[in-house]
Amino acid sequence: MDFRIADTFTDSLARLTGDEQKAVKTTAFDLQMNAASPGLSLRKLDAAKDKNFWSVRVNADLRVIIHKMSGSPLLCYVDHHDKAYDWAAWRRLEPRATTGAT
Repeated sequence: MDFRIADTFTDSLARLTGDEQKAVKTTAFDLQMNAASPGLSLRKLDAAKDKNFWSVRVNADLRVIIHKMSGSPLLCYVDHHDKAYDWAAWRRLEPRATTGAT
């Protein structure tokens, strides 16, 4: 399984406190080791425009937004619950016709 990290994820991670960053990195590692772990509380974001967005629970407040397609999760964004869900609500990832990059 490929495990990818978007620039938007690293940018949003940098805006969190040190303790929050540590918790997010631990969750990202856990996701990489076993994406099916029930402790991650993986939840599909049905309200998002892009139906491949999922939420991963870091703690009671923080959520990592991932994009799942063909077994290759892409870490897209991390923030507090409502802000993370708002970020994903109107975004859509599509491959570019010329390069294939998303």
